[in-house]
Amino acid sequence: MEKFFFTRLQYESGDWDVDQRMPSNLLNSLIEYTTLPVDTVENIVPLGSDEIFSCPFCYISGHKLVQFTKLERENFKKYVENGGFVFADDCNHDIDGLFAKSFERQMEEIWPGQLNKIPNNHPIYTAFFEFDGPPTTSQELNGWGDDIVHDYLKAILVNDRIGVLYSNKDYGCEWDYDFRNKRWYKIDNTRFAVNIVIHAMTS
Repeated sequence: MEKFFFTRLQYESGDWDVDQRMPSNLLNSLIEYTTLPVDTVENIVPLGSDEIFSCPFCYISGHKLVQFTKLERENFKKYVENGGFVFADDCNHDIDGLFAKSFERQMEEIWPGQLNKIPNNHPIYTAFFEFDGPPTTSQELNGWGDDIVHDYLKAILVNDRIGVLYSNKDYGCEWDYDFRNKRWYKIDNTRFAVNIVIHAMTS
């Protein structure tokens, strides 16, 4: 089996380079809990590059405006429709924030009407660990962002498979700490990251 590697998408607008410790934490959890072979180095690839087509799992996030170039939009669409998986996470944890509004607008331009809530009994919630819906983040509970706990995730489905998983919950910030500090958590909050990756690699 080829090694799993984590790819962050670099896009020309906005601030794509956020939550810099999150990838190593996610990768550490895959090593800790699964037998998946893992490359421990984060891969950063421009969305406008053909390199994305060799990446099984991509992550995109930010706080600011998302305005894809023509090439970025074409690559995003082609990547997802040819079996790629993108986990998109709003760093503002705010449905009215600039990233959320502009990213959703980009998705609407590519797949009109296709970004919809997924049910909380979707297989992604039982792909490895058992959840009854998306875990709540401390950012939501602290009343930052829009002061709302989002009890759903959204997705764009391609042939009944999640092509784009979209979160307003700010998992990136939730998982953005040195992986050696996980021992202080009563319950490891990165476990849902394992579900996302396992679902992406097996669905």
